[in-house]
Amino acid sequence: MSTITTKDGTKIFYKDWGPRNGQPIVFSHGWPLSSDAWDAQMLFFGMKGYRVIAHDRRGHGRSDQPWDGNNMDQYADDLAELIEKLDLKNAVLIGHSTGGGEVVHYIGRHGNKHVGKIVLVGAVPPLMLKTAANPEGTPLEVFDSIRAGVATNRSQFYYDLTMPFYGFNREGAKVNDGFRESFRLQGLAGGIKGQYDCVREFSEVDYTDDLKKIERPTLIIHGGDDQIVPIKASADKAIKLVKGATLKVYDGASHGLAQVDADRFNADVLAFIKA
Repeated sequence: MSTITTKDGTKIFYKDWGPRNGQPIVFSHGWPLSSDAWDAQMLFFGMKGYRVIAHDRRGHGRSDQPWDGNNMDQYADDLAELIEKLDLKNAVLIGHSTGGGEVVHYIGRHGNKHVGKIVLVGAVPPLMLKTAANPEGTPLEVFDSIRAGVATNRSQFYYDLTMPFYGFNREGAKVNDGFRESFRLQGLAGGIKGQYDCVREFSEVDYTDDLKKIERPTLIIHGGDDQIVPIKASADKAIKLVKGATLKVYDGASHGLAQVDADRFNADVLAFIKA
């Protein structure tokens, strides 16, 4: 397995596929998943001649499971170490959900130097939490219930979460049991402490200032029926904060649109990269 060891001694697992001279595309996964969530994209873009790279966030997948350091500052710094150690230039950064927070916080902390373009899909920025200044957000009690689910029976919680995650709870939806099982297996491969801590990072961290620091072409893709990261508190606000960004809304699509509608998503991202 390929790993880097970060400055604090944590081993981060990553995949690095495709031709080394291809333009790099770096994928950041959502919670509580791993780089495996990007299988459809890694295969598609790798076969198109791109160098495709995806890591398991610390506390997730095959990376180390440290007790401390499970916060967005550290996630962004881990991503920076990976990009620097692989000497990536003109990279396309693609972040889903929590991974979208990781991507924009990386830019907020480390700048745009290594970045060519950015894709945010179902991403949490600018802020998921409902506050007086962010009434469109989700109440804290919802995130407390997520923490309780992780703490008491995460196997069942993750399996149940797949229904709204993929929109399988909607009338007429065709349930994909493979996606459901893969989601649970990816979640259970990670560590409970890291995943528990990460709930705060995707819900209570405000990424507004990070979004304002983006200086690269940015594509924001969001499902119109995203039940996990509602569009009104995320993409609808992010598009106003990132200069020159483009927003594509998939009507009726779920939080897991990159898997459920992989062909469309891959084609849109490819067109954006080539433009």
